[in-house]
Amino acid sequence: MSVLEASSKPITAVAWASNTSTCPSHFSLINQTEDGGSANFSRGFGLKSGYYLCYSRDLSGGMVVADVQVISDKETIPHGCCYIPEYLEHKASVGKKKRICVRIVPVGSVTTAVLELKLTVKNKTMLQQYTCLGDMNGFVVWCLKGTFSPPVPQVKPRRISLDMRSLTLEGTGPPQPLKTSNAPAGPTKVSRRRGTLETSKTFEGVCDSGNHTNIYGITAMDGVPFSLHPKFECQQNPQVSVNTLSDIRIKSVQDIENEYNYMFAVEELAAKRIHPLLTKS
Repeated sequence: MSVLEASSKPITAVAWASNTSTCPSHFSLINQTEDGGSANFSRGFGLKSGYYLCYSRDLSGGMVVADVQVISDKETIPHGCCYIPEYLEHKASVGKKKRICVRIVPVGSVTTAVLELKLTVKNKTMLQQYTCLGDMNGFVVWCLKGTFSPPVPQVKPRRISLDMRSLTLEGTGPPQPLKTSNAPAGPTKVSRRRGTLETSKTFEGVCDSGNHTNIYGITAMDGVPFSLHPKFECQQNPQVSVNTLSDIRIKSVQDIENEYNYMFAVEELAAKRIHPLLTKS
């Protein structure tokens, strides 16, 4: 397959599988090399089971393979990479001398990813435009990286309730008179805090005081009429008697101290009864 024939859908996962029965349904098993030979990584006669390389292009998980590498058992796994999973038969195992690791990232975080994985027999075939990752068990692993077409998000249809479906623009009869239940809500009446204050002044006072709990400055005092108690209301043409003014006595500081002098004798006596030991000491 040439580069132009490569799929535009990126590879989203790579794994090992013993055969088609253990390979997950959304994975494709690489059972043949580009040379036409078997791609079974278990070499030898009399082997009942082996293991093959497989990959997936399922984008439902929202992840893609940004990089794939072949490392030896003495190398440290690169940062951000992980070993590929294994879907093997019972008692089957994968060789550990060389292992394949991948770096999986969210599909929206990259513009290039791994598009193809190929296998060839060692020292036989060279794949143009592909990157050689290394050899494993007599096979050479190749990969092709490139840009891919991001998945187009599917618009989910909205469910329309029965109440919405019953709505119609056609008139079904004469307009009904407004009732208390269906009357449109009128503007909220906000009373002035004081009879002489304007609305603008009230709003400015609220902003200056730092009270931002309500932009209209509505408090518990709104709507309460302001009026003076009759006791404090001034009568018209008040006349103050001269005799009343003459009865006012201006007290000196000493007079005030003598009048309100208090010795706290009762408190001291009570304290002595409660704490007799403290008073003796």
